[in-house]
Amino acid sequence: MTDPPLVSLDDVRAAADRIAPHVRRTPTQTASSLGELCGTPRLHLKAELFQRTGAFKFRGVVNTLLQLDADALARGVCAMSAGNHAAALALGARQVGTHAVVVMPSHASVSKVELTRAYGGEVVLVDGPMWPAVQALQAERGLVLVHPFDDPRVIAGAGTVGLELLEDVPDVDLVVIPVGGGGLASGVGVVVRALAPKARVIGVEPRGASGMRQALDAGHVVPIDRPTSVADGLCAPFAGDHTLRHAQALLDDVVVVDEDEIAAATRLIHQRAKLAAEPAAAAGVAALMRGGLAGPEETVACVITGGNVDASVVSALFAPGVSEGDAVRR
Repeated sequence: MTDPPLVSLDDVRAAADRIAPHVRRTPTQTASSLGELCGTPRLHLKAELFQRTGAFKFRGVVNTLLQLDADALARGVCAMSAGNHAAALALGARQVGTHAVVVMPSHASVSKVELTRAYGGEVVLVDGPMWPAVQALQAERGLVLVHPFDDPRVIAGAGTVGLELLEDVPDVDLVVIPVGGGGLASGVGVVVRALAPKARVIGVEPRGASGMRQALDAGHVVPIDRPTSVADGLCAPFAGDHTLRHAQALLDDVVVVDEDEIAAATRLIHQRAKLAAEPAAAAGVAALMRGGLAGPEETVACVITGGNVDASVVSALFAPGVSEGDAVRR
């Protein structure tokens, strides 16, 4: 059986037109002070934490929901999510007149669970793997699955981040993107390869949830039983078939960062860029802080994917005794 084609630039442009009335065009800001600490003073941050529901996920959700027929909307939609996709689906479902049911891990961020419920979503908390739970729920209730990442419609919607980024930073040499399931990296990869073919695209994952890196190494999807990281938004249980093929074709590399590197990067984004990024959104900066990804003369852009974080996590990251100097030295 032939694999379906990759998402195209035309698909992303069509998604941009479709979702334009519903989403925000988020800003791209310079971050030279932060960049100097990373050895890349020409650093830009694409601030998707200002997107509706506080993360880029709303783009792919809306692009998908607007393509469902009346029968599908009448049945309702479902998904699995650590939080940001859940909130996006809940709000998107409310706007198109349907109902969302989301399977979330029992240890999910309290703020993300509450946000999903506030938008009208039904949350089902599970202790074990989420994917079998959402499949069972879908079959039991006849719901329509809106996948958090492994769907061409979701990938195309996420790719609209790349269109905006290249409008703001057309001379970019390197785009660094946090990777959970890989939908955002896939979509932005489509755009960068088409419009800025000389630029590199690098994905970044936490070591405890490195599904894409493992899939690339193995050449096939590798399930992760219990992905764990302070970057909960990157804890996908696997990289999907669609996203793996896009990563193989479009990404220059996917690198893995450690927990202390993510924590240090989160602190620095708060302190130097004044953006209330969640740890998942800081993965790209964490990779830059390590060094070796870009030269000092290169123009670099990181996608700050979201800003939905519990106060308890922020308190732990900024606990007494943890200084900016500590963050840089790590």
